[in-house]
Amino acid sequence: MASSEIREVQLPASGPAVVAYAAGDLRIEDLPLKAPAAAEAVVEVRYGGICGSDLHYWLHGAAGESVLKAPLVLGHEIAGVVASAAADGSGPAAGTPVAVHPATPGPGAARYPDDRPNLSPGCTYLGSAARFPHTDGAFSRYVNLPTRMLRELPGTLDLRTAALIEPASVAWHAVGRAGDMAGKTALVIGCGPIGALAVAVLKRAGAVRIVAVDMHPKPLEIARAVGADEVLNAGDAEAIAAVEADVVIESSGNHHGLASAVKGAVRGGKVVMVGLLPSGPQPVFISLAITRELELQGSFRFNDEIDDVIAALADGSLHIDPVITHQFPLARGLEAFGVARNSAESGKVLLDFRPVS
Repeated sequence: MASSEIREVQLPASGPAVVAYAAGDLRIEDLPLKAPAAAEAVVEVRYGGICGSDLHYWLHGAAGESVLKAPLVLGHEIAGVVASAAADGSGPAAGTPVAVHPATPGPGAARYPDDRPNLSPGCTYLGSAARFPHTDGAFSRYVNLPTRMLRELPGTLDLRTAALIEPASVAWHAVGRAGDMAGKTALVIGCGPIGALAVAVLKRAGAVRIVAVDMHPKPLEIARAVGADEVLNAGDAEAIAAVEADVVIESSGNHHGLASAVKGAVRGGKVVMVGLLPSGPQPVFISLAITRELELQGSFRFNDEIDDVIAALADGSLHIDPVITHQFPLARGLEAFGVARNSAESGKVLLDFRPVS
């Protein structure tokens, strides 16, 4: 953004936000703007991507074990511009385009590796009901955010594309869990936004053969657009097993997908599980994992990979634009959530927070 555009914005007293009250009760309502803390900048949100967790709060009043106990402002996949810089002088200046790292690592009794703060038991995330009081998200026209969350973006990067930085970081972390991909065959099970973004990251990482699997034609079309060499229907068990992938990214989040992942991996291969399965026992082909000496690895959120994603988008080596399939103005937010719910017909659905002129 040109320096001539850097300015402090005259902030209104309130602004529209997307709030989940309970299962089936999603509202777009005007909320008062609170005064920011000294280390917080006010960000004018331009675009926000609807995540699966946002859908779960709307549809079920919970995302996994995180249950709504009070109204919650949704959203953690956003890109915007700093409207007012932090009073303590930290962080980017007004007018700077930014993406957001929505995690706040926290203390906890459990031990975890120091270099993996995503595993800290006290971690909070924007738009999460995991703890009470809940952590409000960023689906607001203006939102106060700690400057440590902000990542400055190059002026050449379109903010619409930048709304994908957070989920792309999740995909980057998952692929990173698999190790060096150069010259390897990869299988991606489930081509919703995270799976499609994993295909794009695998392409950049040097995988020589990428096979994408889904139940529906539209997600497979998106997967091809971002780098898949082959696509398979999820019901074609024989073809999936014949892939014999060095690395499988399981992003469907159901036990059928995990079964396909185990069967589609080569002996001695790796299965990275990024799709979050429901809590409780799950039927899994553990005997095959044992006899084939497969490495089953979990993948949860991300750490500093967000900086790598921004750099790759800036230099053009990461191609993710086709993952965005729909865009709605905030006033049509409820319609946007309905479209995002239909994974057979949509990829990433964006909310456009810009005021209608």
